[in-house]
Formats: sequence, structure tokens, C-alpha cells
Amino acid sequence: MEYCIKKTDKIFVAGHRGLVGSAIVRNLEAKGYTNIVKRTHKELDLKDQAGVNKFFDEEKPDVVVLAAAKVGGINANNTTPAEFAYENMQIQCNVIHAAHTHNVKKLLFLGSTCIYPRMAPQPIPEDALLTGPLETTNEAYAIAKISGLEMCKFYKRQYGDDYISCMPTNLYGPHDNYDLSGSHVMPAMIRKFHEAKVNNAPHVELWGTGTPLREFLYVDDMADACVFLLENYSGEQHVNIGTGVEVTIKELAETVKRIVGYEGEIVWNKDMPDGTPRKLTDVTKLHNLGWKHKVDLEEGVKLSYDWFRENYKDARM
Repeated sequence: MEYCIKKTDKIFVAGHRGLVGSAIVRNLEAKGYTNIVKRTHKELDLKDQAGVNKFFDEEKPDVVVLAAAKVGGINANNTTPAEFAYENMQIQCNVIHAAHTHNVKKLLFLGSTCIYPRMAPQPIPEDALLTGPLETTNEAYAIAKISGLEMCKFYKRQYGDDYISCMPTNLYGPHDNYDLSGSHVMPAMIRKFHEAKVNNAPHVELWGTGTPLREFLYVDDMADACVFLLENYSGEQHVNIGTGVEVTIKELAETVKRIVGYEGEIVWNKDMPDGTPRKLTDVTKLHNLGWKHKVDLEEGVKLSYDWFRENYKDARM
């Protein structure tokens, strides 16, 4: 059954403290959705099936946004794949099934464009899913996310549940993870260039060759697209969320360096992995539904760096 969310709906945002979840909460609140339910990890461990069922029994949410996940960059994915697979599948299975058994009216599952094959056609259309081998450096996370969006499809197909999925591209912005052992490329660069500037370091070392192409979406744009889909979409197929614009990692590094104001050198450590050579989303489906991003890369990096400086002591590092 298709369901159009209402301002009075009780909306559970799982993962409300993270980069993605916090942005979705901001967007919902800005649009007048006031009945938002949040739980910290200490209050509710989504890996605990009994605890999740108890939460749904007590709160009875109308809508669920599943933004909670174990996430990280190439290094974290590469070195702890078992945890990435196990923990993400636990979270997804518990929340999606509890939503079904507790008659949740609408659920949005957030995946990642790493679900697509390593050598997918570019830009990547939604139907490229499961058409080839995955990138090995984030295979475990990708398989878990594929499982989640397929679960949503199966619950829709078998029970008629209005569960939808979206696949955001590389995200960045307020509340990002700046821990260099597990962060993604954008926050890692912002932190490295900032600290090199503060410490007058002669150079900054970055991983790989700088040649891979990447697409970046400011997280508040992503959140706006998610709420747009909750309000306007009930299809079985997942929807890509991105800008449709790409830059090389080297171009990104030069942009971040300039905005931070660092004047030293960039040294590329070519012994470290590059990851997927190119990963651009085809956002035709989203554009045809009526949504397009607003924040370009230059503005987004400035906003992100401003937030990082203001929250340096409290940022995840």
C-alpha cells in the first residue's frame, strides 16, 4: 500500500546522531515534522533483536528512516570485513522485520553506491545492481547493503509494505567522521590539511594516485532528497541520490587545500589503494521525479570546513 507521510506521523530516525541521520532530522524538523523519535546507541542497540522489538512495541512509529549503519573508509572496510557484514545485517534485519510486524506505514532504507559492481557502466543506473563483481575493498559493506535493499523489495512484493530504498553517493558535511583510521576521503582531507596548516607542516600525505573519479553530495542535500522520496515515492526499485557531477581525487585535494588555506605540498602515497576507479551515479530517475541538488562542491567544502573548525574539540576523531 502506498503511503504519503503526514506532519503528525511519529517518525523514528535510526542513527540520528550520525552524518546522515542528523541531516535527515534537521530537514524533517525544518519542514514541520515535529514528532521525531530518536534513540542513542546506549539507549537502543539495533543489533539486539529483543531490544528492537521492545522499542517498536512501546513507541509504535508510523514511519522509519533506517540511517543507522557501521560505516568507514577503505582501511576500515578492508581490515574488518566480518564486522562490517555481520553488524550491518543485524541492524537491517532487526529494524526492517520489526517495522513489518508492527505495521509501520512507510520505511526508507539508506544504502550506498558501493553496492554497484566495480566496473559498472558510467554513470551508474539503478539497474546495474548485481550485474558484476564488487570492489573488493568494500565488498562486505556492499553485500550487507544489497541485502537490506533487497529485503525492502521482498517485503513490498510479498506483503505490500511501503518500504523504499535510496542509494546516496559519497556524502560529506556536518557531523562527519574525522577519525583518520576509519574516515572517508573528504573528512580525512579536511582534517589533514587543517592540522598541517596549524602545525606548519611542509607536506600532507594522501593515499593512492589521485586519479580515481568521485562524486560528492553535501549531506543536507541528501537529506532533502530523502524526505522528498518519503513524500513522493513508493516504487520497488531503489533510487540513486547524487549530483551527477564528478571530480578526480587530485582535484578534490586541491579544492580542500585552497579552502583550508594550506600552502604546503601534497605527497601521494602510491603504495596505498585507490579503490574503485570511477563511481558516478545516474540521477535521471531522481531528476525525473522532480528533485535536484542545490549545493555545489565549492560551497559544500566551505560549509564543511567551517563546521569542522567550530566543532574541532567535539568532532569524531
